[in-house]
Amino acid sequence: MKMEFDHIGLITEEKRAGEVWVEKTKVWVTDYKTHPFRVEWLRFREDTPVKGAVRHKPHIAYRVEDIKEAGRDLKVLLEPFDVGFAVVAFFETPDGAVVELMEYK
Repeated sequence: MKMEFDHIGLITEEKRAGEVWVEKTKVWVTDYKTHPFRVEWLRFREDTPVKGAVRHKPHIAYRVEDIKEAGRDLKVLLEPFDVGFAVVAFFETPDGAVVELMEYK
């Protein structure tokens, strides 16, 4: 299965320039596509529905051709959902890393 690095997501409590609000997950995010090192900053509101490792740990994101195939042996943290330009899902590796898999449209 081919995987290509897409971005890294880092949790912050500081307001960042250019962040946008995502109502569904109650989080402000920056655009990793404009960051020179592909960093996405995430600032969660207290009442976010996002819980556990996705809420508290950084994640690394990869582009994949098939989320179901790429995530087959991983623990599902957030089931696949549509973000407009891609379908994404969050998983945990056996050693505890949080991984976002992205199937671009």
